Amino acid sequence: MTPVADLTEAEAVEELTRLADELTRHDLAYHQDDAPTISDAEYDALKRRNLDIEDRFPHLIRENSPSTRVGAPRAEQFSPVTHGTPMLSLDNAFSDEDALEFDARIRRFLKLDETPIAYTAEPKIDGLSASIR
Repeated sequence: MTPVADLTEAEAVEELTRLADELTRHDLAYHQDDAPTISDAEYDALKRRNLDIEDRFPHLIRENSPSTRVGAPRAEQFSPVTHGTPMLSLDNAFSDEDALEFDARIRRFLKLDETPIAYTAEPKIDGLSASIR
């Protein structure tokens, strides 16, 4: 696999198209069919590669990019539910740099300078999301 830094623009277009198609297939298998075809780590690596290419070539970001959507349409057997408090997702952090970028985003959002912030980090355990009332 060509490192993102070495991709030409034409290669980036081709790979973004391939990644979008592949991630869409995996989203449908996971969310619609309840039959994942790859591990979460493999899926996360595909998403990370897509993001890295988009970061290098921001003018190539597609309207339907995998980086702008979450999951797939809900499976028909489930009824819609309105949550009292929205269920939100966090980005994955794979490196110290990812964690520092998260801290910077939180500080900007909260308009904090050097005020200490205490974080709790837990390993990601995948499965069904649940909101229990």
